[in-house]
Amino acid sequence: MRAVLYEAFNERPALVTLPDPSPESHGVVLKVEATGVCRSDWHGWVGHDADIRLPHVPGHELAGVVEAVGRDVTRWQVGDRVTVPFVGGCGSCPECHAGQQQVCHRQFQPGFTHWGSFAEYVSLHHADLNLVALPEAVGSAAAASLGCRFVTSFRAVVDQGRVAAGQWVAVHGCGGVGLAAIMIAGALGANVVAVDIADDKLALARRLGAAATVNARSVARVPEALLDLTGGGAHVSLDALGHPETCVNSILGLRRRGRHVQVGLLLGDQSTPAMPMSRVVAYELEILGSHGMQAHRYDVMMPMILSGRLRPELLIGKEISLEESIDALVSMDEFQGTGTTVVTRF
Repeated sequence: MRAVLYEAFNERPALVTLPDPSPESHGVVLKVEATGVCRSDWHGWVGHDADIRLPHVPGHELAGVVEAVGRDVTRWQVGDRVTVPFVGGCGSCPECHAGQQQVCHRQFQPGFTHWGSFAEYVSLHHADLNLVALPEAVGSAAAASLGCRFVTSFRAVVDQGRVAAGQWVAVHGCGGVGLAAIMIAGALGANVVAVDIADDKLALARRLGAAATVNARSVARVPEALLDLTGGGAHVSLDALGHPETCVNSILGLRRRGRHVQVGLLLGDQSTPAMPMSRVVAYELEILGSHGMQAHRYDVMMPMILSGRLRPELLIGKEISLEESIDALVSMDEFQGTGTTVVTRF
């Protein structure tokens, strides 16, 4: 199979030919139809993820068709169209038994713990627990985003943030995660304020349902701008970028008893930001993490997609080839362009 492989962190990957994978007894092999290029892939490539063992094939946002099935798999057969959360459960730890596969003790993450989907084929583990069927109405390019950015935002907004109609929601960072969060919060009836430093991304945020926008480079202090816009602060605020400044701004822009949800990754030398804990205590704020979403929760999200209330296809910025994914990956930290980038030509 053709695949993108890197043999050292921070060195340019190459397009190579590798042996086709075989399914584990509990897994399947998927013929990849689409895979997203995500900033988490960039974090892995620069060496921020301790789970990666070199050489490595990245890619964790994917959709495709089952090509081969392990002997113990009962729910899936060759030809099924599926996607998978970027965090898969083992099925046997206490968290999996409680339905919380996104924090599984022995989690399977394509593109991190195992080779990923920047390839023609990818092996996926514990298929009966982790795979999600794709309706024909959901195209592969849109479905690829469901594995990470879209479902991560869905759980952050719905399950962790507990967003309700009429509330103010601030979203810091208008990349793929942030734009998905804006769409999802808007679909729930919330009033969304989008925060970014790029006017083109803020314009897209407005088209996706943001009620107001803040260019962080055009205001003296982002938290004060949010307090003014929302009449006292957001009920829920998401750091969808993952940076010490956006994390702190998100917390300081909350009203009393508000909820901050950390969605963007803070890794490397940014992994331990200084937190305004005096505000957290005085305002009785909640600080929540959000890490992927369980396969069984797609049953809540998918009807909203099929009804048109959520339209993940609107988040796609461009479709590229597997070869072009190399340039897209290594330049991911430059935040070029709007919307998500998806590989659809292999």
